[in-house]
This record gives sequence, structure tokens and C-alpha cells, in this order.
Amino acid sequence: MRLISAFIVGLIFGVGIAISGMINPAKVLNFFDVAGTWDPSLMFVMGGALITTFIGYRLVLRRSAPLIEERFQLPASTAINARLIGGAAVFGLGWGIAGFCPGAALPALGSGKGEVFAFIGALLAGIWVARLIQTKQTDRSAAA
Repeated sequence: MRLISAFIVGLIFGVGIAISGMINPAKVLNFFDVAGTWDPSLMFVMGGALITTFIGYRLVLRRSAPLIEERFQLPASTAINARLIGGAAVFGLGWGIAGFCPGAALPALGSGKGEVFAFIGALLAGIWVARLIQTKQTDRSAAA
């Protein structure tokens, strides 16, 4: 049931991203081009996502447990630290340079464009490097 649920949620997300045009990196890059070909549509997509999330969390968290899990998986930490800021900075830089975020790049794979595959390859390499660094830091902390 979890796999089917994840597939349906992912499908809805992917269709929404495709309909909104956010799989097109030029649309995202034009949002950042305030002095040139500025396109405010990303602001409306983000606003719609924030409103939906705000209402959704209020409704869902009233329940004692999720429908197909034993408990809610919510972040335990609310600390703003170097790791969080660094990750957000790397995400923002990559998004601003490439015009893709991971959520939009996955549905964009269906376009068959080489730059999407290059982005996904770079994304996977970045995840691998980050995990490698994290493992080395954990090993150093354990040794000390």
C-alpha cells in the first residue's frame, strides 16, 4: 500500500510540476532575471504550494497517526546550523545555475533532454560526495 501511495503522490506532483511549466529551466531562470525577461509565475507556483502545505499540515496533524504509517515522521531538530545553511546555499546555487531543482528534474526526465540527465547525474554525484563527507566526519568524531 505504501508503494502505491508513494507512486500516486509522486504522479500528482510530477503532473503538477509539468502543468505549471516548472520542468522548463528557462522558466525558473527567467524568474531570477529581474532586470530582463522576468517571469513571476514561479512565485505563484510557490505561493500555491505554501498555501496547500499550510492547510494540509493543519488538517493532517490533527490525526493521531498517518493512514499507512505507525507515526508521523517529523523533523526532530529545529536548529539552524552550518550544515542546514550550507545545504540550502548549495541547493539555491544549483537551482539558480541550472534552472532545475530535484523535484522538477525527475518529471523533466521524460523530456529526454540531455541537460536533464546531466543535472540528475550531478545531483547523484553530489549526494554521494555529501554522504562520503558525512561518513568521514562521523568516523573522526567517533575516533576522538
